[in-house]
Amino acid sequence: MIVGFRALFAATILALSTLIVSPATAGVLQCAPYARQVSGIQLFGNANSWWGQAQGRYDRGNEPRVGAVLAFSSSRSMPVGHVAMVSKVVSDREVLLTHANWSYRGGIERDVRAVDVSANNDWSDVRVWYGPIGGLGLRSNRANGFIYADAPKAMDKPVQIASAAGIRAAF
Repeated sequence: MIVGFRALFAATILALSTLIVSPATAGVLQCAPYARQVSGIQLFGNANSWWGQAQGRYDRGNEPRVGAVLAFSSSRSMPVGHVAMVSKVVSDREVLLTHANWSYRGGIERDVRAVDVSANNDWSDVRVWYGPIGGLGLRSNRANGFIYADAPKAMDKPVQIASAAGIRAAF
């Protein structure tokens, strides 16, 4: 019985050791790849570049919609900005966000509260739930607006498909 336990223990330790990654090579889940995964919006690079990249590729605006990505601006505390997907619209001034790397390094948070505190009700200034204090963050964060998951209607053009029978349009 003891021999079997030792063998099982040794095999377990060996298996777990393959899961341990040294800090130098360990990745931390970042907001941009996670937002891309959950929203389907195919933008790349730092979060602070998403708003500009979206121009002409995705509709943008200041109305919260489920599936849209809220693009935060760069700031001293967020030099590469931040992106988060809207998981629920509570009201015109409150949404629930799903995002990564906000309250905890590499952590994922689902359905956390975000409130528009801008003077013009345009989502340019937002307070977001911050886990370590168990409430909305103490400071607001500048935002550019929402990037909508569906491609703009102007981008919907027929695609030509070549086949042995010739070229045809597909919609």
